[in-house]
Amino acid sequence: MSPKLIVLILALLLGLQPVTTDLYLPALPAITQGFGAGMGQAQLTLTALLLAFGLSQLVWGPLSDRFGRRPILLWGMAAYTLASVACVFAPNMAWLIAGRALQGVAMGAGVMAARAVVRDLYAPAQGANVMSQALTGLGIIACVCAPLGGLLTDWLGWRVALLMLAVFGAGTLALLAWRFEETLAQPDLQALRARPLVKANWDILCHPVFQTWCALSAGSYLGLFTFLASSSFVFVSFMGYSKTAYGLLMLSMSLSYIVGTFWCRWMLRRTSVHRTVGIAACLTLTGGVSMAVLAYAGQGRDWYGAWAIMVPMYIFMLGHGVHQPCGQSGAVAPFPRRAGTASALNGFLMMLGAFFMGGWLGQHMDQPVFALAHGILLWSGVIATVAWTAVQRHGRPALSAVAKA
Repeated sequence: MSPKLIVLILALLLGLQPVTTDLYLPALPAITQGFGAGMGQAQLTLTALLLAFGLSQLVWGPLSDRFGRRPILLWGMAAYTLASVACVFAPNMAWLIAGRALQGVAMGAGVMAARAVVRDLYAPAQGANVMSQALTGLGIIACVCAPLGGLLTDWLGWRVALLMLAVFGAGTLALLAWRFEETLAQPDLQALRARPLVKANWDILCHPVFQTWCALSAGSYLGLFTFLASSSFVFVSFMGYSKTAYGLLMLSMSLSYIVGTFWCRWMLRRTSVHRTVGIAACLTLTGGVSMAVLAYAGQGRDWYGAWAIMVPMYIFMLGHGVHQPCGQSGAVAPFPRRAGTASALNGFLMMLGAFFMGGWLGQHMDQPVFALAHGILLWSGVIATVAWTAVQRHGRPALSAVAKA
């Protein structure tokens, strides 16, 4: 496979997350109203998706180490497409929640395998660069998803918006079947045996390099998840923006993330990964603190508007464009023979955190602006702490070389 084809496939696989969430979010208030459901049930359509996504990776990872990446990807994308069709025809909220959970299970195969493929093909420092390119593609996909979801929901209804998930899944499946070649050089025949599998997961979980980069990528993702899970209620329900306008705000946020991934590659050509992450953490913390300060200062004031949320979020997303490629590639770097298992464990821990964060948000959405601001402040503090301490201490062994690619 050519390098451009690899980046394209990685972008589509990693893009499953924004497609499944960003395209869906503008439709969430309409779905909630249409089924007469409460905010708690609405949040469950996200948390069930993410919990299933995280748990499934613990199964997909060892399976891919044993049988290879290609069969797991083909089965996973076929299941994703079918689950998306089931969501389109959901007659009630319970059906939709179940369909979203099945989407999460299938999505786990694609995202887990994408991270493992990077480790199969590239050395750690080069992997961070390639992952950054793929996440730029993810950002472009995210730019399209939110406005498209808003437009389709406003013009044609939420079921048509959800149909686009099935279209994306079918297209990705066709490309994989046509062009993707196996990247696992040597399957691990012990990958599915209970005792070696438990030992492998324990060894990975106890590894300080894995803990460091997993904490960074998870904290950064949970900051983004906090925004995704609460922003539609903040802008559409609380501030009164149309779904299309909300989609455009999401597009602008994705653009700042894309700029962050380009800045990440520019920095990696000039300095080490751990220094790049440390500098990006300054932006992350600035975004979190400024959002909280503006939320309290603007309480009940006429001047408080969407800009007071979006400008700090732009700053946060610039840092996110650095933390995600470095964190995701760094977490699997020490485990070339168990890349699928390490990728799965990293993904599971991220989604486990999202599940609990989603539950917390569901209980605090009576004040959506403060729920959002407090969540971003929390995760920006976690990210900065990890970046300035653990990454500087443990992050160097895996990714200390300067990325030249």
